[in-house]
Amino acid sequence: MQLTNNTILITGGTSGFGYEFAAQLLALGNTVIITGRNQIKLDQTKKQLPNVHTFQSDVSDPKAITLLFEQVTRQFPDLNILINNAGEMRRLNLLDPTIDQENVNREIAINLSGPIRMVQQFLPHLRTKKSAAILNVTSGLAFIPFPISPIYGATKSGLRAYTQALRVQLKKTSIMVFELVAPAARTPLSDKFEGDVDSKMAMDPDKIVSAAIKGLKNNNFEILPGMAVMLKYLSRIAPGLLFGQFSKVAEKAFTAKK
Repeated sequence: MQLTNNTILITGGTSGFGYEFAAQLLALGNTVIITGRNQIKLDQTKKQLPNVHTFQSDVSDPKAITLLFEQVTRQFPDLNILINNAGEMRRLNLLDPTIDQENVNREIAINLSGPIRMVQQFLPHLRTKKSAAILNVTSGLAFIPFPISPIYGATKSGLRAYTQALRVQLKKTSIMVFELVAPAARTPLSDKFEGDVDSKMAMDPDKIVSAAIKGLKNNNFEILPGMAVMLKYLSRIAPGLLFGQFSKVAEKAFTAKK
């Protein structure tokens, strides 16, 4: 698809992949809108990227999504690309007695329900455009469970399945559906896992986003940068081996905390 002169909405645009998407897509001559929960971070991003447009919004809140839709489509009626990037990944011990029902559901509300609700809200608008796209950011952990972060992996597996089904249902429309299967990256999301995983395996987010943009341009609906492609194929040929290695990380981490 053509990646100039579009109007693009990116959730979670103040850091990591979201910030890189905003910077690189602005450089290509697009109108870029970002969302985030933290107004201070949005203001900081606006200083760094003066041409970006910002909206404070929380993808885990259905009412906030409705309000965002009303504001964005009124101010930017040419909106034709939605990038569902906002996400949260936690190092979570399910035996922790302080984790209640609301707490354990947090990543589901942000990582899975959020993108699904965003798509459902913006879908009628995107269908009015001659050329439109949805990009959902999943993870290599959609292929292999990572026991140290059990809810995150579940949400990314769910989002991957949803994205594939969405692509089939929108096949005869003007909306193309893409998936960025992100490998481990040097972003604030992964900072809390320092010591649990080898940081040398992580990619720089700008390289991952560059690969994603190249994939969008080439109509590669499944984009697998770096180690993500290895995770996909290892999950098929040696799933037990990889899961065993991931399990050792969790066992070591949670045993050390006792």
